[in-house]
Amino acid sequence: MGNANRADKSARASAPRGGGGAAAPPQALSLLGLVFGICTWLQFLLAATLVLPVLLFTPHLSRRRAMVSGLARLALRLAGMRLEAHGLGQLPQPCIVVANHSSYLDGVVLAASLPPYFSFVIKREMSKVPLAGTLLRRIGAEFVERGDRIRGARDARRLLRNAAIGHSLVFFPEGTFSADVGLLRFHIGAFAAAVRADLPVVPVAIRGTRRCLPPGSPWPRPGAIRIEALAALPSLPTGRGKDDRDQALLLRDAARDALLAVLGEADLDAGARHRWQP
Repeated sequence: MGNANRADKSARASAPRGGGGAAAPPQALSLLGLVFGICTWLQFLLAATLVLPVLLFTPHLSRRRAMVSGLARLALRLAGMRLEAHGLGQLPQPCIVVANHSSYLDGVVLAASLPPYFSFVIKREMSKVPLAGTLLRRIGAEFVERGDRIRGARDARRLLRNAAIGHSLVFFPEGTFSADVGLLRFHIGAFAAAVRADLPVVPVAIRGTRRCLPPGSPWPRPGAIRIEALAALPSLPTGRGKDDRDQALLLRDAARDALLAVLGEADLDAGARHRWQP
């Protein structure tokens, strides 16, 4: 791991820095980087294969989530990815967490960092991925359909019911990530659930995962990852001539503004904005 860290630092020092929303220029993968990437994936695969049978027979959801959280922290540590978490100990309960999305590592980082009472909201395609789908179901992930409007509406109603009875949920409101550096358009689902259930929204900024596992590259690399919970945004009060959708849009844009201010990245959504009026 020490040699891999030194090689990674050398590559960062010589790589040009991109600005704005431009995608980072591709870097040639050294033999050492290739070996490190293969070893890291083997570690992840071995850990998932070993823990899955245990998860199948562990009866309590909170225990399964705590087990996966510990496994995620161990996997990141073995991969040379130093995780720094800030502000997660003061999360209101229940609440809705919304995080920026720039890498496949983001879910692992949140699983390693968040308390065990959160349910992840994930696109339904992930339920069909071998190992990952079974693992996600065993930790109580909420799958949502994106391609079928009828099933998507049914999934949305289920999420609203869960939020209304006090379940804490985690969303990546961008829904996907891009090679371009910046925040994509936020979908409204997380914020509609917050308004309907009168739950606070907590924006969570994740930095470093884009470099540790870049979009479009299968090869992880060591580095520092920082996750930070920002100030909670209360759901808007009813009235003032606003319906639920208006309130959800205002809440969405407030969360985007908070994340953009901390991340210092480009806003890749050129759509209309709504003014936050608490």
